[in-house]
Amino acid sequence: MSLSERERAILDCERSWWKEAGSKEAVIREQLGLSPTGYYRLLGTLVDSPEAQAYDPLVVLRLRRDRARRRRERFQGASSDGPRSR
Repeated sequence: MSLSERERAILDCERSWWKEAGSKEAVIREQLGLSPTGYYRLLGTLVDSPEAQAYDPLVVLRLRRDRARRRRERFQGASSDGPRSR
């Protein structure tokens, strides 16, 4: 199964949004016609797709690393707070 035109556009946007004028959210709305929430939902699904990895391996690898880092921080932050002693 290959990527749709929209899925390729999402990966392309993620690769180069910073080159555009304005905020990332504005670029997402203008170029893709998506809300940022919808964009990130679709992007999160794409990150796990072998087709997306084949299309743009560097972007997918970066996104996977970022996701893993956020998960680690969330997990480590929760465990380090632990129960408070009085």
